[in-house]
Amino acid sequence: MTFGAAPSLTSAFTPFDAGAEVVAASFLGEAPVLALGDGRLTIAGGAELRHSVAHPDGAILVAASDGERLITGGDDGLVIASGVAGGREIIADEKGKWIDAVAARGDGTLAWTVGRELRARTPKGEVKTLPLPSSSRGIAFFPKGYRLAIAHYNGVSLWFPNAGAPEVLEWKGSHIDATVSPDGKFVLTTMQENMLHGWRVSDGKNMRMAGYPAKTRSLSWSHDGKWLATSGADACVVWPFQSKDGPMGESPRECGVRPEVKVTRVAFHPRALAVAVGYEDGMVMLCRLTDAAELLVRAPDQGAPARISALCWDAKGTRLLVGAETGAAGVLTLPTK
Repeated sequence: MTFGAAPSLTSAFTPFDAGAEVVAASFLGEAPVLALGDGRLTIAGGAELRHSVAHPDGAILVAASDGERLITGGDDGLVIASGVAGGREIIADEKGKWIDAVAARGDGTLAWTVGRELRARTPKGEVKTLPLPSSSRGIAFFPKGYRLAIAHYNGVSLWFPNAGAPEVLEWKGSHIDATVSPDGKFVLTTMQENMLHGWRVSDGKNMRMAGYPAKTRSLSWSHDGKWLATSGADACVVWPFQSKDGPMGESPRECGVRPEVKVTRVAFHPRALAVAVGYEDGMVMLCRLTDAAELLVRAPDQGAPARISALCWDAKGTRLLVGAETGAAGVLTLPTK
């Protein structure tokens, strides 16, 4: 596989119209799937686009994949699991309350938040509930064990559903998204302020990453867990996590710099030190950390901008699925040797 055979990859990008605002992107097996704001799914795995309805009476607000199913939460209060073949299972009915966040693992374990509660569901269907100090829009599973990180007001809760009360890591303010490092040593949240906050899990040591001109809403770890790519600036800001203190005392790297144009989505390649970067004007770029090479994937829009809202690599790293708030979408297929 090569990233640097040409100055541009636009000829390898196949565009299409998803049909509505793209909320999330995922690969279910080999099939590229987009979750749309109007409650539908768009499957782009064949010669023609296929559509299925996940939420007939509501909009999709959030989505996560377990590799074989797309788990969606809507303003209809439903948590739905959908497959590529069209199967649809109602995981939960929260009686019209909005689903604020969902998370999924490859073993079928699921979690979602509704109001000021988090629910965790085992593959066998056993559900446990954790009361929260506030609503939560950010939840993430730890890489090992049945454990969750839940962002909320004034910090993050670390919870083993089978072990009672959570451990709370405190930091004043409104915490939005949550992510856990691939080695499980660090937990980070985005904040209502233009910054990130993090903790070292072993001792709760705080990490503060500030200086963003806009809110950070997209986070992505490199395949080796040594780098964290973030949105919210006029470049993709990449923090180092090689040391036991994470990024503290270290300077971040920047790639894909475009003055006065904000990065909206980031997605690290699953096997290489390269990151896909989406912008508010519809442009998508592929940036390689090893030599700072930058390759154009999708040119910026000349008319109304298609703000990039979703990026997702397939497991092999040969295809990148792109979606925008306007419904503009496409698939990049990388050249292989």
